[in-house]
Amino acid sequence: MTIDEFYGKRQQMVDTQIVKRGIKDKRVIEAMRKVPRHLFIDNALWPQAYEDHPLPIGEKQTISQPYIVALMTEALELEENDKVLEIGTGSGYQTAILAELAEQVYSIERLPNIAKNARKILDKLNYKNVMISIRDGTEGWSEFAPFDAIIVTAAAPHIPRPLFEQLKIKGRLVIPIGGEFSQDLMVYTKTDKEATDVENLGGCRFVKLIGAHGWKE
Repeated sequence: MTIDEFYGKRQQMVDTQIVKRGIKDKRVIEAMRKVPRHLFIDNALWPQAYEDHPLPIGEKQTISQPYIVALMTEALELEENDKVLEIGTGSGYQTAILAELAEQVYSIERLPNIAKNARKILDKLNYKNVMISIRDGTEGWSEFAPFDAIIVTAAAPHIPRPLFEQLKIKGRLVIPIGGEFSQDLMVYTKTDKEATDVENLGGCRFVKLIGAHGWKE
């Protein structure tokens, strides 16, 4: 299978899975058209790279379904000069989409091998505006706070307090909230130090967010 064939599959993915389901942000759509999703998974899975489902990346982690990546990214309402925090680097695919849209991406991953592999792929694709740290994502990354937007790609039982505190006023936090096996994809817009506007984007299922302010291992 050639790169040209993957290009066609990528455009088809965006047309049928992203645009037809209501994603309207032109910058998000263009980023999804550009970033080569297949490079973020094992070669053996390349034929499935642009299909409508998540895929394994090792250590019980997954690369999210393309539509979910687009939905969460659109909900952040990113602008070109924004500084965004990502909790859960995973494969690095979501990270690359964010890097196309924001000025700087700070991404946290708790699993060293997963983080190293993502860094390798992001470097290969020349994403110089991404920093990755191996640490407890529920604690955030206070050295670079406050952030214009925060995206959490694992499910939490509640909002980790440090993440809320590290979000700018009027900043947006997108995070799956719920139980171990099913959650709601929530969007919180910080209105002041203690209050938020809340939007529910519907049901979803993510791996657990492990950490001091999330699930215990």
